[in-house]
Amino acid sequence: MIPIRKVISLLRKQKFNATALSKRMKEPYKVLISCIISLRTKDKVTEEASERLFGIASTPGAMSRISIRRIEKAIYPAGFYRTKAKQIRQISKELCQEHNSVVPSTIEELLKFKGVGRKTANIVVTIGYNKLGIAVDTHVHRISNRIGYVKTKNPEQTEFALRQKLPQRYWIEYNDLLVQFGQNVCLPVSPRCSKCVLNKLCPKVGVVRHR
Repeated sequence: MIPIRKVISLLRKQKFNATALSKRMKEPYKVLISCIISLRTKDKVTEEASERLFGIASTPGAMSRISIRRIEKAIYPAGFYRTKAKQIRQISKELCQEHNSVVPSTIEELLKFKGVGRKTANIVVTIGYNKLGIAVDTHVHRISNRIGYVKTKNPEQTEFALRQKLPQRYWIEYNDLLVQFGQNVCLPVSPRCSKCVLNKLCPKVGVVRHR
């Protein structure tokens, strides 16, 4: 197993474009909405859709006053854009009515919103509020298992395994580092191992074919 300190050190040196979500640092509402848009959607589409939507409405109050159709049009072609438009408007309304237009800063409170899962909640907490959390998506789950750091079957198991094992000083940055790495090098199928800074150290668990 690669020492995780070495993994983090090497990945920090990589020069990849920042993810759409990390560009919303310390803007909890925008992080939340962008994260909802990002589900099953490519990063470039997420960034462009978010920019269009926030150009129309960038606060819970403003978002709750525009039509679902207008939200749909702004975030298209994000995956499941119709469902997401309804979620975005409903969450915005609930924020206004129940939270004084302030996005909750705890995972427990965020999970009460329909359409918000553990990954989204953790991203809001870490990127929006700079508080401890571990956001696990398919990239984080895949790579954490591929390098042999955990042995889990799904992202939720990976989150809790990392909470037990990963030093807290790495929690906030872990998602962003692995997402960028997973989008550019450690791909789901046929990863680019020949270009990987972890190549000589990585056990490549579960990798059948690589380049």
